[in-house]
Amino acid sequence: MQSIERPQKGDAAMAKRAQNREFVWLQCTETGELNYRTNIRVKGGIDEKVKEGFKKYSPSLRKHTLHKIKRK
Repeated sequence: MQSIERPQKGDAAMAKRAQNREFVWLQCTETGELNYRTNIRVKGGIDEKVKEGFKKYSPSLRKHTLHKIKRK
């Protein structure tokens, strides 16, 4: 019997996709806390909407506030 090689999930296609993305923290503009961690696409530059920030929930203030990108 011959063994058949099958491609695994973590092959080159997965690694190539990961190169286009970068992990960043979202920092609350009112408290300065780093509340969220997410990944963004950096290939071809960061989109203007992403640079402006996101309205996310701030647990310490218990309301939605503007969160901007903070790279570590």
